[in-house]
Amino acid sequence: MDRTARFFIARHGETVFNAAARMQGDHVHTPLTRAGFAQADEMGEALKAYLDRHPGSPPTLWASDAGRALQTLAVVAEHIGADWHRTRVDTRLREIDLAAGGGRSYADVIAEGGPLLDPATGLFSRTAPGGEWYDQIAARLSAWLDDTRDEPGDRLIIMHGLSSRVLRGVMTGIAHDPVLKAGVAAGLPQGSMVMIADGAETVIHRGRGRAPA
Repeated sequence: MDRTARFFIARHGETVFNAAARMQGDHVHTPLTRAGFAQADEMGEALKAYLDRHPGSPPTLWASDAGRALQTLAVVAEHIGADWHRTRVDTRLREIDLAAGGGRSYADVIAEGGPLLDPATGLFSRTAPGGEWYDQIAARLSAWLDDTRDEPGDRLIIMHGLSSRVLRGVMTGIAHDPVLKAGVAAGLPQGSMVMIADGAETVIHRGRGRAPA
């Protein structure tokens, strides 16, 4: 992998599922709210300003196949003058798979099975029946990095809350957590964007959205 390349990584903007406190997981199509579009606008403005100050190669556009990621990327790409139609989609950039839990309200799932999220980290504290755990996310994201390591230049990647934290953990070498079975980066508010280059992370924009995923 080109060690001089910059990876601009962000989760999608707020969706109707986020606003209604429903579990999204790898659900493919959950549209953005007005707040979500505003977050995408702010990330685009911040990225444009950063690239104006620190120019480089035009970033290759990447996204998961989820509509919310592609919607967010369309707005961000417009700000930097990139062609959204050239977006490269990869299912390995999807959010954590929650199996049958996807689409259900957090309140209902917690009422049935007890605590679900660690309030200190915003991470799931137990696996959804039939769903993924963090080591499985790390494996598919590491495979994506390996498969594309020979591609030069910067990348703009719009993905999801938990999977982006795992990708950031993989790329910055965060220590393996024995419970999570992976290295997971700290959460950021929705609407945030980071840049990773040569294993170091810089926050390009800190969003004003809800608590970290």
